[in-house]
Amino acid sequence: MAEDVPSPIDLSTLADALAWEASASERPGRVQMLEAFVIELQKSKPSAILELGSGPGFLAERILNALPEVSYAALDFSAVMHDLARSRLGARGQQVTWIERDFRSAGWSRDLPKFPAIVTLQAVHELRHKNRAAALHARVRDLLAPGGSYLMCDHWCGDGGMANSELYMSLDEHAAALASAEFDNFERVMRAGTLVFFRATI
Repeated sequence: MAEDVPSPIDLSTLADALAWEASASERPGRVQMLEAFVIELQKSKPSAILELGSGPGFLAERILNALPEVSYAALDFSAVMHDLARSRLGARGQQVTWIERDFRSAGWSRDLPKFPAIVTLQAVHELRHKNRAAALHARVRDLLAPGGSYLMCDHWCGDGGMANSELYMSLDEHAAALASAEFDNFERVMRAGTLVFFRATI
């Protein structure tokens, strides 16, 4: 089994969560990716969405503003991040199901229903080793309803991207991980900064 790539921050603590929240919007490509999620979801108009690694609610805020009738489930291991997201979403947070689970754990998907859309932004690398990505994608595929879509955005490794090749995947490795999870239909939607966005469907 691959050893964890250590994280420099602990997102279960308020100080680190606030620091991450404050810096996130400054990262190259992030605003474009938030917009890309909304564009993709406005095309398919799913009735329900599960977000993995929902953090302080940046993506949930964009999606719920664009699709106010959608049922939203936010999954994150950090109670502190859920608190920040509730504050950000205000009244819209009442339509969110808050799920405090770690998607690194074996049973994180237990008892969850199938979703027509599952989204994740800048969270897959929090598996703390790239070799775990295919297993996560496979679990996601099992949670998708027929015809459902998986919108996945994370950092990529290579020239112009991130440097740590144990934590981050190259563009080809991202594609290989999705294929390994038996997503027959997937494509790279866009790349901006050090982030890459994939859409996979079943």
